[in-house]
Formats: sequence, C-alpha cells, structure tokens
Amino acid sequence: MQIKLKQICSFVMSVALVSMLFACAAVGTQTGEVEIRSGVIEQITDVQIKSNHHSGVGAVVGGVAGLGLGSLIGGGSGRDVAMVVGAVGGALAGNEVQKKHDQPVPGQQIIVRVQSGVLVSVTQPASSGLSKGQEVYIEGNGEGAHIRPQ
Repeated sequence: MQIKLKQICSFVMSVALVSMLFACAAVGTQTGEVEIRSGVIEQITDVQIKSNHHSGVGAVVGGVAGLGLGSLIGGGSGRDVAMVVGAVGGALAGNEVQKKHDQPVPGQQIIVRVQSGVLVSVTQPASSGLSKGQEVYIEGNGEGAHIRPQ
C-alpha cells in the first residue's frame, strides 16, 4: 500500500510539473522578418482585454504544494489523510489566488488607415502615447500585431 501511494504521488507530481511547464511557456521575442506597415490612427476605443493567464494553473500549483506539505506530516494512514487534505486545500487556495489575477486589463482598439487606404484594427494594452491623427507603424500581423509611434 505504501509503495503504491508513493508511485501515485510521484506520477501526480510529474504530471503537475509538466503541466506547469507547458502553461508557463510564453511566446518569446520574434526572430526573423517582421512585417511593418505605416499609417495614420483613425480611431482609438478603450476596451478591456481578457487576462492571458492560463486557467487552472493556480489550482494545480496549489494542489502540488499542498500535497508536498501534507507528505511531511505524520506517518502511515495519517500521512495519507494529510496529503489528500493538503492537496485539496492547496488546490482551492491556488484557485482563489488565480481568480484575483484573472481580472481584465485596460486596452485600446486602434484603427489605422495604412498607405494603401485599407483600415487595420489592432487591440493592444493601453498606451497613453497614441492619439487620433498620429502617424504610426504597425509591427507584425494577427494577434502579434502592435502599434508603435513613428
């Protein structure tokens, strides 16, 4: 019984570690060519941008931490109970902490008329340095596009 429990705990901790690594992986800086277009800002609208935190990470991290702390308490079946209670309590606490960090952030939807006459809309975190009529560069495309002043 004791060996199986240790194997299960090792497996759970391994899965949690791999999950955290994948969840924390972020897109790094772009290398190579980046498309840059120039234009003039036609409109700026304030918006709320959804948080980019991965849901569930707080619960996983809290559960693993609680499991680890629970394994330090007592021995035998008491340790097993402490590990389960620690994992559940840690998961609940981690989930509550993550909820506080999942709040939307202020952003701007910026519409730019490029030199060809086409309108391009980019949503990005709020920047007080941009205004209607300003000449700007649009760097990148798709979700990776950002507006920069010329």
